Amino acid sequence: MAVDSVSARLCSVLARFAGKRMLVIGDLMLDEFIWGKVSRISPEAPVPVVNVTGESYYPGGAANVARNVCEFTHGAAVMGLIGRDPQGGRLMELMQAAGIDTSAVQQDAAFPTTVKTRIIARNQQVVRVDRERKSPLSAEQTAVAAEGLDAMIGGLDGIIVADYGKGFLTQPLADHICSQARAHGKVLAVDPHPYTSLSWQGATAIKPNRAEAFIAAGLPNPDPVVPVLDDRALLEAGRRLRGQWKSEILLITLGEHGMLLLTGDEPAYHTPTCAQAVFDVSGAGDTAIAVLALGLAAGARPAEAAELANLASGVVVGKLGTATATLSELQASIARV
Repeated sequence: MAVDSVSARLCSVLARFAGKRMLVIGDLMLDEFIWGKVSRISPEAPVPVVNVTGESYYPGGAANVARNVCEFTHGAAVMGLIGRDPQGGRLMELMQAAGIDTSAVQQDAAFPTTVKTRIIARNQQVVRVDRERKSPLSAEQTAVAAEGLDAMIGGLDGIIVADYGKGFLTQPLADHICSQARAHGKVLAVDPHPYTSLSWQGATAIKPNRAEAFIAAGLPNPDPVVPVLDDRALLEAGRRLRGQWKSEILLITLGEHGMLLLTGDEPAYHTPTCAQAVFDVSGAGDTAIAVLALGLAAGARPAEAAELANLASGVVVGKLGTATATLSELQASIARV
């Protein structure tokens, strides 16, 4: 297929994103960035002293996936759990300001909102501080989430699951999500967590990164092989995961080496990275799963959805902080294909 026709097809798919309604389910977080300058080393310990110049807050985790969806459609909703604390209030305000439907978000006074604080100096991350409490949903909270999904699913085009291993996603809820997606013929795209061991049987697409893929497959993770299609260990991990997860599509993100797509009986497909520059990989996976799911919901072929996800991720890694790819940026990236 000619390059011009590839670009035209991708643009055609992208144009259909605007009419899609997507629900993101998963662990909600508040991303805090503390910006500063380093001019000396502390006399108390061999660590830099950061003079703070500013602070920024962004929706993180599954909330950042929803924020990425919002760049392409007004039909983005999120389901998750936050605390009734100042951090939860700030996160709720940020999600609503981004245009995310938060009606399916539960609030619990006994649950502290997860906060990830990154201290940045000279465009480099100095340290990250996590404030979190990992605890599974109660039976009552699971029932509320399941009922919320039942009420919404008829109006959805797709469901995105973003599992960060903080406890919102449990096997009973995962089973309900999968069964409802199958029953209603909805796209279900999952960004799994390697240590939760949740089963996502029959999902449309599952998107682990390389390390997560080897962990989930129960195999050692050797050094990457280039070209990627000659990486026998990676191909074997993918083969095992397809048999284990029974998903239609497996997309393994490979950082600087792009992405590997496995689907149906077709040969493995590799899309190389298209990042112009890499400043920060924070949130690149969130962008990839958001655009992959939107692409599939918009009728893209698996390889086309993977290409769009790869292009969008290439945009995001060129930005500092928890960033998103905009419609115009993705259009510009397609034009360079």
